[in-house]
Amino acid sequence: MVRILAILALLWSAASAAELSADIALRADCPPGFELDAGHCEMRSLYQMYNSLQGAGMGGPTTGLPEWRDGFTPQQTDLGRYLFFDPVLSRDGSVSCATCHHPDKGFADGRAVSVGIDGHTVTRSAPTLWNVGFLKTLFWDARSTTLEDQATGPLYSSHEMGNNPQQLLETLNAIPLYRKLFAEAFPGDDEIVLDEIYSALTAFQVSLVSLNSRYDQYAHGYHEALTEPEIEGMNIFRSFVARCAECHTPPLFTNGQIAVIGTPEPEGMAFDPGAQVPMNEPTQRGGFKIPTLRNIELTAPYMHSGRFETLRETVAFYTGGRGHAVPEGEELVLHWHIWEPNLTNDELDRLVDFMKTLTDDSFKPKTPERLPSGLALVHDNPPLARGHDDGEKTDE
Repeated sequence: MVRILAILALLWSAASAAELSADIALRADCPPGFELDAGHCEMRSLYQMYNSLQGAGMGGPTTGLPEWRDGFTPQQTDLGRYLFFDPVLSRDGSVSCATCHHPDKGFADGRAVSVGIDGHTVTRSAPTLWNVGFLKTLFWDARSTTLEDQATGPLYSSHEMGNNPQQLLETLNAIPLYRKLFAEAFPGDDEIVLDEIYSALTAFQVSLVSLNSRYDQYAHGYHEALTEPEIEGMNIFRSFVARCAECHTPPLFTNGQIAVIGTPEPEGMAFDPGAQVPMNEPTQRGGFKIPTLRNIELTAPYMHSGRFETLRETVAFYTGGRGHAVPEGEELVLHWHIWEPNLTNDELDRLVDFMKTLTDDSFKPKTPERLPSGLALVHDNPPLARGHDDGEKTDE
């Protein structure tokens, strides 16, 4: 704590404070894909024109969306953007949210498992944040049900950002510009409080909407958006032989459920019990949330542990036979969709072709040029791993 406040004291001279204040102001307009309505940003998408069975947001190309989060002000969203990129949220100013959720890497980090403060290596990969505002549960093991609650995980994990509530509040309240910005985004409070931090981070994350890929253009009626091999891959994807769409269901390409599929861990890594732990349910041993395939091309490596380097390796796993990778001595209750589809090499290639049509980062937010804390951006210089830590099961 002494170290980070000393750094901030050096940075926040009167001259630097005036310079930053002149450069940094919260936006009064909504992010792309949102429309200002009565002072709040409301999402707009063609998918809102379609129906959805029981509001579940699952079905064919012209299926409506499930319930989503929106309704934050432009100022709250933009404040969240600054916080997301600012390493001042970590204990020693060395990592930010964007360290593990890099905007150029599909809001993942390109690593098999993430690396946090002091080079701690955690046990799971960082999932994408695209379309996270549609999700009902968070983390690979679904242990959280709100983005506000999820934020406390990495913020206060000793292996991720290493902070604690008291230090976080003291640090932010010691920065005049953050006090000013929080007062603008959350009028009425003299000091920054924890709920405002969590709310601003949530506001930014729900603005990360990806629904305008070439697949979406096809789904909305422009069939020339996809090539013949990609359409062939889509038909394989949706077939009852491959069964991909049973779990990775349009339009979000996830059904949001937990599935036990028997993914192998990387060599030397202990078996991860997954959702069994927070759910206290033996049948969920080895179960993990079904991830979205949106922007999957950008988020290699794949699975909860980064076991597969490429999409081709990943799809090949599913045709290897039911339970073929379950470790000896483990008796897992595998999801019924996991079977032996016996897809050909050509069919696997076409699946990869199709999944790449789900790439869309056209609404990628702008990275701040300067931060209210005065600290430098760090997400392009990720920490070096010091070695694997077994003591803490955590993920973003």
